[in-house]
Amino acid sequence: MTKNVADELAGLELPVERGCPFAPPAAYERLRERAPINKVRLTSGGQAWWVSGHEEARAVLADGRFSSDKRKDGFPLFTLDAATLQQLRSQPPLMLGMDGAEHSAARRPVIGEFTVKRLAALRPRIQDIVDHFIDDMLATDQRPVDLVQALSLPVPSLVICELLGVPYTDHDFFQSRTTMMVSRTSMEDRRRAFAELRAYIDDLITRKESEPGDDLFSRQIARQRQEGTLDHAGLVSLAFLLLTAGHETTANMISLGVVGLLSHPEQLTVVKANPGRTPMAVEELLRYFTIADGVTSRLATEDVEIGGVSIKAGEGVIVSMLSANWDPAVFKDPAVLDVERGARHHLAFGFGPHQCLGQNLARMELQIVFDTLFRRIPSLRLAVPMEDVPFKGDSVIYGVHELPVTW
Repeated sequence: MTKNVADELAGLELPVERGCPFAPPAAYERLRERAPINKVRLTSGGQAWWVSGHEEARAVLADGRFSSDKRKDGFPLFTLDAATLQQLRSQPPLMLGMDGAEHSAARRPVIGEFTVKRLAALRPRIQDIVDHFIDDMLATDQRPVDLVQALSLPVPSLVICELLGVPYTDHDFFQSRTTMMVSRTSMEDRRRAFAELRAYIDDLITRKESEPGDDLFSRQIARQRQEGTLDHAGLVSLAFLLLTAGHETTANMISLGVVGLLSHPEQLTVVKANPGRTPMAVEELLRYFTIADGVTSRLATEDVEIGGVSIKAGEGVIVSMLSANWDPAVFKDPAVLDVERGARHHLAFGFGPHQCLGQNLARMELQIVFDTLFRRIPSLRLAVPMEDVPFKGDSVIYGVHELPVTW
């Protein structure tokens, strides 16, 4: 390593915002080349271990000696202001912030909602939702169409509606508020949308407690009543977890997946010629973009050695799934988008006990969207040069603000 590179890395604060959608920040590769685990400075202040190797990332995420509880002193947060810390510590943790037996007990009852059988029953409805919005795209006389607003955002919003049992008459309200939460509106508008949506979900759970239906929360209410553990506030928090974890990420992955395929026409040709390859294409797109990056933080609760590095109790660890998914030791030529790679062992959904609950639902949504969109609009293309697409340069959740397309 040259002195200039060493000096650059010594002055680096992580995470780094992404520039190009087709590559991680250059600093990530240089850090990984130096060592798969490095001590770094955070933009919010303080230090943490930055894990960028695939093998080392899996080891951290599977090790119960690393805590997910953000309320603990020393946990590596990107926002360390007093108000944020106070809010975190004054509330019970969400499932993502639980450890060990507490986490297993909270996760176990919900796993059944994401079985292959239950998702297969949902598939026709997801297909109807996708077809509906593509119908609207084809019916418009105005082009270009913003794919983000026309398809990417509303599809996961209405899928969440189906999952939560939101009445059809409330779909417009639900969709408008979820869209506002992740759009380029003012912070005041996003906060208002958040508050209105949380109040709506609170009321929805109340209604299901008195008038249960055939949906995730009606089944959770019935189970908790039978066990004598009915927890209204916990169900509201669970609903928000499913919403925030599954909506923006899937929406951004739809847009980025379309960008990736349109920008690599030889790869799109492979998918169009044989839709049976779409599942492999989805895995490769998930690996390639890894839109949720530096969100997987942990705190060592005892001394642990990972990859030859001694991590002391009380030290923070941040796993860069993006860097791990571009580790050339695991993925040959990681900068090449190869829809036939078979990249199922990527870490876009995490790994270990906290691996994403809804990963198979997200996969199904993406497969249906890509197959249907390119079958029904085979001449789809970007309406602006790639450099004019307003990508979100976020260092945590990467995505697309607008995606003008035409045909």
